[in-house]
Amino acid sequence: MTDAPAQAWRGVALEQEDEVAGKLSAFLRRRSRRLLTDLLGPHRRLVGLIFLMIVAANLGALAGPWLVGVGIDMIPAFERTHNAGPIALVIIAFATTVIVQAAATRSYIAGIGRLGGRVVLELRRRLFAHFQLLPVSFHEHYTSGRVISRQVSDMDSIADLFDESLASLVSALLSLVLLGGGMLLLDWRLALVVMAGLPPLVWLSIWFRRESAVAYRQTRTTIAQVIVQFVETFGGIRAVQAFRRETRNEDIFAELNRANANANLRSSRLLAVYFPGVTLVGNLAIGAVLLYGGLRVLDHQMQVGVLVTFLLYLQRFFDPLIDLSQFYSSFQSAGAALEKISGVLDEPPAVPEPEQPASLPRAGNQGRQVRFDSVRFGYRKSVVLPDLDLTIPAGQTVALVGATGAGKTTIARLLARLYDPVDGRVLLDGVDVRDLDDRSLRHEVVLITQENFLFSGSIADNIELGKPGASRAEIEAAAAAIGAHGFISALPDGYDEQVGNSGGRLSAGQRQLISFARAFLAAPAVLVLDEATSLLDIPSERLVQKALLTILAGRTAVIIAHRLSTVTIADRVLVLDHGRIIEDGSPAELLTSAGEYSALHASWQESLA
Repeated sequence: MTDAPAQAWRGVALEQEDEVAGKLSAFLRRRSRRLLTDLLGPHRRLVGLIFLMIVAANLGALAGPWLVGVGIDMIPAFERTHNAGPIALVIIAFATTVIVQAAATRSYIAGIGRLGGRVVLELRRRLFAHFQLLPVSFHEHYTSGRVISRQVSDMDSIADLFDESLASLVSALLSLVLLGGGMLLLDWRLALVVMAGLPPLVWLSIWFRRESAVAYRQTRTTIAQVIVQFVETFGGIRAVQAFRRETRNEDIFAELNRANANANLRSSRLLAVYFPGVTLVGNLAIGAVLLYGGLRVLDHQMQVGVLVTFLLYLQRFFDPLIDLSQFYSSFQSAGAALEKISGVLDEPPAVPEPEQPASLPRAGNQGRQVRFDSVRFGYRKSVVLPDLDLTIPAGQTVALVGATGAGKTTIARLLARLYDPVDGRVLLDGVDVRDLDDRSLRHEVVLITQENFLFSGSIADNIELGKPGASRAEIEAAAAAIGAHGFISALPDGYDEQVGNSGGRLSAGQRQLISFARAFLAAPAVLVLDEATSLLDIPSERLVQKALLTILAGRTAVIIAHRLSTVTIADRVLVLDHGRIIEDGSPAELLTSAGEYSALHASWQESLA
């Protein structure tokens, strides 16, 4: 027996689910239209010109069949009078409409190509710029594969819409309106016969629109998943081969690839129903018009030329519907891509620019004062810093130590404004970092992490990032100051040596020295080192520590390190536990206090034994 209340409940739940899905779909469409309108706004004149050319081309196409019909009806008079003048005028007019149609068609296709190029160029620029502004937390869950899918696959779909489909789509819609009106003016009785075929066409088109919207959105989702898996696999190829994960990755990729193939197959099946359906209704309409119109011609109620014109119109009336069925796939694919891109562009940056940026007082020769004023911060539901109060005088080097998860890296990220605190303020010389524009903040605070990332290009290019436009002499002086000039000069191309992908041609120590040279050239007032020596071997670490003594001079510094050998150069050590400072003092003072730092130092020395 069935449980009637349970079935009723499931029915209500499904209805609610459909309602939510419908509202979400409507919201996505509105958001996509808003983005497209914004992109087309600066090109209104070009859009207007394109529309005029499409109208001209369709009027030329409309005039051609009418002139053919007029010419056919002139044949009996020509047989009686042998006066070819009227027919010659019709032929000249027909040739003119053909030329006008060809010229207008060429113009609007070229115009749509230019429009599409500009729109895609602007959209790609916006997307790239916005991705850079989005917080680290966004990029932690929005994988690089999905980023690539937005910039490549989705952009290609939108470009294809302009390059191949949009001209035909707009022309087809306008043709339907003009040809429909032309048939009504030519013979309303025959037009009513044609209109009898519209209800099944409208139903078929509504069905196709609804189903294809879902299908093409699914194709965009599945191809993004394929790209994500591809990028993740080859981004971590060393781990894949080290742990013999090739077979497992092949299985995952095959499943995702199969899902994408099935999504594309569903789209193809929809076309396989819609395309023949439109053709079938069109052929039946032509047969009905030919039968009814032929009977009227035989009864002398209609001229042959009118029937021929109507049949030509009718053929052109259904051709746009067939075009729509062919290009609707591109339209839906581009629409789904636009939905995903608009979703990314709607993501708010976690650290927005201030509307009225503040100015910092002139910096002294000892950096700037850093202060955390009742700062509270957490990731999702986990509170990392419950209520941090900390003042670092200008010129002081502070080391942060503590167990993993104590909040050390969070402090570094808040100071560099990769995040904003939930409550409280982070201050530089008394100015809230949220009131500083991004350029000023990046000049004042530089964060160096353990990744020591290098961009593709030369060593000089990577050092110059610290001060764009710096001279070669300045670049070499920065490298010499932190002890990197020797190994750079020994390379075959010196400062012009290519670092390879992510600096892969250099050792970890060399990469870190280059990142230090970059920071030295930037000359920030505050330097933050987040585990900057954690990936180095002992000889490389000693080399980098010598560079640290140079780079920390004359500025405020915050050092985060598990290796306590790096901590010894600090003026002050803060021991953190669950976001709270439990010890504060110089390295020598804390070593003699028999507290947490002393215990950490003893454990570290034992690990070296």
